[in-house]
Amino acid sequence: MKFEFLLAKRIISTKAYKSSISAPIIKIGIIAIALSVIVMLISISTGIGLQNEIRDKVSAFNGHIIISNFDSNNSDESNTPITVDNDLLMVVNSIYNIKSVNQTALKFGIIRTSDNFDGLLFKGVDSTYNWNNISDYLIEGFVPKISKSISDEVLISDNLSKKLNLNIEDSFQMIFSRNLESKATIRKFNIVGLFDSGFNEIDDNIIFGDIKHLRRINKWKDDQSGALEVFINDFSLINETTKNIYLSTPSSYNTVNVKQRYSSIFDWIKIFDKNIIAILFIMVVVCSINIISVLLVLILERTNMIGILKSIGANNKSIKIIFLIIVSYIISLGLIIGNSVGLGLLFIQNQFSIIKLDPEIYYASKVPVYLSFDYILLLNFFTFLVCLLSVLLPSYLISKISPVNSIKFR
Repeated sequence: MKFEFLLAKRIISTKAYKSSISAPIIKIGIIAIALSVIVMLISISTGIGLQNEIRDKVSAFNGHIIISNFDSNNSDESNTPITVDNDLLMVVNSIYNIKSVNQTALKFGIIRTSDNFDGLLFKGVDSTYNWNNISDYLIEGFVPKISKSISDEVLISDNLSKKLNLNIEDSFQMIFSRNLESKATIRKFNIVGLFDSGFNEIDDNIIFGDIKHLRRINKWKDDQSGALEVFINDFSLINETTKNIYLSTPSSYNTVNVKQRYSSIFDWIKIFDKNIIAILFIMVVVCSINIISVLLVLILERTNMIGILKSIGANNKSIKIIFLIIVSYIISLGLIIGNSVGLGLLFIQNQFSIIKLDPEIYYASKVPVYLSFDYILLLNFFTFLVCLLSVLLPSYLISKISPVNSIKFR
């Protein structure tokens, strides 16, 4: 094996190799592998990144799992409350994969200013609400301070503030109605913060405030809420966790996860997986075809050398190993260049967000980047292995070369 390695190293490093016919073919092969790796890295990183970005945004503002009353009829507005006592919270928190549980309520209302108005949902939260879930989307100000006393502070989106010409420290009135027969209730709120999710369906339709306002308007008790928003640790176990919560809570309570509630969005981002697989398949095929071409050119150019090696006693296996070592070097060089350029481009995008997206189409304002050592290592190993296996069959041409004829070959 040492002999084969030294001979392969000598072939690659000789001046004759640099001026040989195969030199430009080998360079093309290296470039093709490098470009394929760059495309694969970018497609995987941006595809998974966009999936995670959309999933995290939808979950941050709605929770991974919603526990509500069956009588709510899947309405966005909280019509029928659930009773949230210590026993219910203990049961839910004891289930595996639960990160946090928040009490919320939603009610439709109309914002009224001196020169404008708009209808949207007021999302009421209590003092235990975990604001960390949406802190990444806070662009100005701070989140409402909610305590035992009722708070008039609200958090609205940047889009809504521009639409209604409202800024931080401004106030507005919001009109609520418990039902068609009841008298409308007016509440005054003060803006303390602005958020921007890049998700127009959220930005244009939700503001955050104190749940105690909705309890008073709906005439609920202090232990009643519109729903429980449950956040989990491992999103891949969301279906199993949803089932466990459903079986552990009262029969009058419904349990719906974010994948079910926003099925159209999650069905859409599933298509990214098929696109990524298609790109990977095409790029690996391109790599394989190029490396096969390189090997065939090398064998053709080194036919005379093969004949000489056979005439002095070298067997087919030893000669095959020599060419496989050369091919491995070419593949490795392509992988190193491809990873250096690909990861460099992804790092630049991650730091400076050069490439932007239309949030109305992609639910994100920039191309998100997902980087993981695991998938990078797996991608490189898979590419190297497939390319190397693809040249095993063409390498059998070496056994067909006759020493007598090949030494005469020019």
